[in-house]
Amino acid sequence: MNIASLPETASQTGGPYVHIGLAPQQAGFEIFDNNFGHVLARPGTVGERITIEGQVFDGSGTPMRDVLIEIWQANAAGRYAHPADPQTGKALDDTFRGWGRSGADFDTGLYRFDTIKPGRVAGRSGSLQAPHINLWIVARGINLGLNTRLYFSDEAQANAEDPVLGSIEWEVRRKTLIAQRQQRGAETVYRFDIVVQHHDMAKETVFFEV
Repeated sequence: MNIASLPETASQTGGPYVHIGLAPQQAGFEIFDNNFGHVLARPGTVGERITIEGQVFDGSGTPMRDVLIEIWQANAAGRYAHPADPQTGKALDDTFRGWGRSGADFDTGLYRFDTIKPGRVAGRSGSLQAPHINLWIVARGINLGLNTRLYFSDEAQANAEDPVLGSIEWEVRRKTLIAQRQQRGAETVYRFDIVVQHHDMAKETVFFEV
């Protein structure tokens, strides 16, 4: 058989089925004893409690309702819950997972994480990075997961010193990585909308090759 003559097998990008394997509880399946969810902090976790929420928009400006987002971040002391983190002088927090997964709401497209505000971590050159959260996004039309970062609007000085933000040439594009702080009674919310594609590059979220 001449393999070159065979038709290519059909492929499909991430879609609704991805929830069955990665967030089955949201899809209505009770498969795992321990579901990975959107709550990263436990009652004893050290740090300022915050909520991260937003929507992911496609090139037409439509909220994507089949999106799955994963985040990972340092704890309040600026240390990651990973043995490869060299910042051994900073305290670990056994009550803080540091990693979460959330699917967007099937009706509204809104995603949410309940976590704590991270501390500053050291960059490759030893300079301090601003407090930030790393995000990975998959959905329909996305062949490879998209990597981006979330920074905080009330950390202007730290943001100005951050080497990653500083590497983005256009200031207007840096703003696409800044989550806006809101206060809802006792709840501190950072709104972070992600624009996968836009004809105006100033409005399209910056993504990174990792």
